[in-house]
Amino acid sequence: MLAILKTIKEAIVNWWSEFTLQTKLLAAATLVVSLVMSGLTFWAINTIQLDARLNDTRFGRDLGLLLAANVAPLIAEDNLTEVAQFSERFYSSTSSVRYMLYADDTGKIYFGIPFWEPEVGTSLAIKRRIELPDDYAADAEKPMVRQHRAPDGEVTDVFVPLTVDGKYLGVLAIGINPNPATVISTNFTRDVTIAVFISIWVMVILGGVINALTITKPIKELLVGVKQIAAGNFKQQIDLPLGGELGELILNFNEMAERLERYEEQNIEELTAEKAKLETLVSTIADGAVLIDNSMQVILVNPTAQRIFGWEGVNVVGKNVLHHLPAGVGMEITRPLYEIATGECESAEFRIPLTQPIKRTIRILLTTVLDQQRESVKGVAITVQDITREVELNEAKSQFISNVSHELRTPLFNIKSFIETLHEYGEDLSTEQKKEFLVTVNHETDRLTRLVNDVLDLSKLESGRNYHLNGVDLGQAIEQTLRTYQLNARDKGIELIQEVAPQLPLVVGHYDLLLQVLANLVGNALKFTKAGGKVALRAYKLQSKSNFHNPTPKVRVEISDTGIGIAPEDQEAIFDRFFRVENRVHTLEGTGLGLSIVRNIMEKHHSKVHLVSEVGVGTTFWFDLAVFDEQVSHVEK
Repeated sequence: MLAILKTIKEAIVNWWSEFTLQTKLLAAATLVVSLVMSGLTFWAINTIQLDARLNDTRFGRDLGLLLAANVAPLIAEDNLTEVAQFSERFYSSTSSVRYMLYADDTGKIYFGIPFWEPEVGTSLAIKRRIELPDDYAADAEKPMVRQHRAPDGEVTDVFVPLTVDGKYLGVLAIGINPNPATVISTNFTRDVTIAVFISIWVMVILGGVINALTITKPIKELLVGVKQIAAGNFKQQIDLPLGGELGELILNFNEMAERLERYEEQNIEELTAEKAKLETLVSTIADGAVLIDNSMQVILVNPTAQRIFGWEGVNVVGKNVLHHLPAGVGMEITRPLYEIATGECESAEFRIPLTQPIKRTIRILLTTVLDQQRESVKGVAITVQDITREVELNEAKSQFISNVSHELRTPLFNIKSFIETLHEYGEDLSTEQKKEFLVTVNHETDRLTRLVNDVLDLSKLESGRNYHLNGVDLGQAIEQTLRTYQLNARDKGIELIQEVAPQLPLVVGHYDLLLQVLANLVGNALKFTKAGGKVALRAYKLQSKSNFHNPTPKVRVEISDTGIGIAPEDQEAIFDRFFRVENRVHTLEGTGLGLSIVRNIMEKHHSKVHLVSEVGVGTTFWFDLAVFDEQVSHVEK
């Protein structure tokens, strides 16, 4: 027997060795396809059975709940006759029900279809029970479902608790027949699968016998050539004297290798040029740019990013970016970087304050870099923006709005309070009191008007509007300012002094803006100077210094007073918006915007306002203006 088996085995091995590689590959592929198809078919059968079982389970559970809801009250009333009639009608009208059993709370069956306990007891003299879990009565809220196999398929057993007003009366057991359409479909699918499997193998055997060709060596040569091409050796050539389709395949392979070799040479040159262009483009971007791969290695970084992160003089290319980022930045973006690199998210944005190498606020945008097919993540692009100025402007804007709101609230509250008092208690107030109230309202209205005008002036100056500067006669502007404040100075007992150098040249400026500067400074001087004091307004041409080559001649303007002075700690903040010295030294009111407007106007004139002050002695504000050169002005125009 063993000798016969050994002989058969050797015959099979010899028979198999005579087949070509093509036939063997065909047989292997057919085996794989047939197994896959068989597996898919049996998976489909199993899925159909599972779906059918699930449908039977749902149908049985719903049917049991419906039946239990109808018979539970009858069982509670011990009306078994009505239960039997109802169950019989239900059983006769529903072909899907295989059996129906009623048991009491101990599991003893007292009624069933298609049998009835007295008949069974008379004929067989046996007692039947339903075995349920011990804790079923305590947890009798949901139906219990089981399956058992019958000759015509799986039967679904549904056990529904019978409860009335929370009292457990027993259990209703229903058997659901398998879906006949599903059984037929399953059997048909199984038969078709077996037939297809047999047909495929019959075709394979016939094809193997008919297509037995000797092409093993060319296939091996081609396989070696493909591996060499995959390894980057494009000089690979196959020299076999074959004709037909196989010879054409070898010829095309050799041509492909030659083209790939030429393409590689051209591609290297193009890639080198494109890389140089990319590096040049990235280096000119105003924002910082860092390109990393999926392993966090730096591929490219531009000078802006090096400056922001303090990487000057440090070669971070090829190194892990997380090892060189500032501590605060690394803690913030490490996890999002890995999430983007693994494709969990596409982008992320952060606003991070930095203290090193210098104090600044940056915005970091992380974006995925995809391949040409946009299917897989090849790296992450990190864009870094220095938003320090933007943050400062937002904070300044918020502070400005807060201050404006606060400054507007006080006069508006006072106006509203006095008007409401006049409206509600006007008849009870004397004429003097009414007059006093109206004077106060008028005073607060003027104060509100000044504040709104100052805010509008400041907003106009800071909006970036360009003013046309021309030749301005300072003597005329000074004289107009002094005439405006002459009566105010006389009422306060303050002496106004004008000291304008003779033949003062024209200066480069805007007449209305310079008039506003002089009015603000003279008005402040009068406000903070007591009776008997002096306010002087001077203008003179500065002497040119010999150590400067072709210096621009300038005219200096000074506004001096003998007022209360400004403390050194206040001199730095005196030009800030809504800063008022009178809040610290006396109760005079103002908008706190005058000197801020003066500073902005001077910046429009490419100049700066300075001050020298001593508490109790007085204050001098001064600024310089360029002399107007008519020839230069004509050339510029």
